[in-house]
Amino acid sequence: MKNISDRQLSLIIKPSLFILCLLPFIFLLIAALTDDLGTNPVETLTHETGEWALRLLLITLFITPLRRLTGQPSLIKLRRMLGLFTFFYALLHFITYVWLDQFFDWSEILEDIPKRPFITIGFISFVLLLPLALTSTNAMQRRLKKKWLTLHKLVYVIPVLVLIHFTWSLKADYSEPIIYASFFMLLMLARLLDSRKKALQL
Repeated sequence: MKNISDRQLSLIIKPSLFILCLLPFIFLLIAALTDDLGTNPVETLTHETGEWALRLLLITLFITPLRRLTGQPSLIKLRRMLGLFTFFYALLHFITYVWLDQFFDWSEILEDIPKRPFITIGFISFVLLLPLALTSTNAMQRRLKKKWLTLHKLVYVIPVLVLIHFTWSLKADYSEPIIYASFFMLLMLARLLDSRKKALQL
């Protein structure tokens, strides 16, 4: 297979991916403006923004094995955009909770975080995502050097916390978190096998 050129990546793939990642937000915005979010709009927004954050987080992790499977090293350049969109939807998820659910009642929020375990786990997940988004630039990567790699290994911890947050937030029907957890486990298995293969080659 012919390698993707930087020109194709910049002119076709990246803009297309940007639009695809933005579409869920556009659809939610249109639904909100047309009063089409169902009987519980806040719950719909909370669920959709949170689930899109999780989906994009898993897709971000999928880039590395996809690059190896397809033999397209340039695909790694898509990981930053996907990671930032992950944070964007996580931020929308957090804002929905703080603004539309709690109406910026910070005393109530501070009481709610430790009182409800799934809120606590979700808040921790968001806090861990924040430094990854803030240090995603090339300048920060050069500045932090090896510390950058250590910091960004949080990307393997955060999905576990998010999956726990998602599961605990549900009252019934755990089929969705089971599907996401299975995909995450496959990604981690692929990473483990690749690490062992590299070790054997040394």
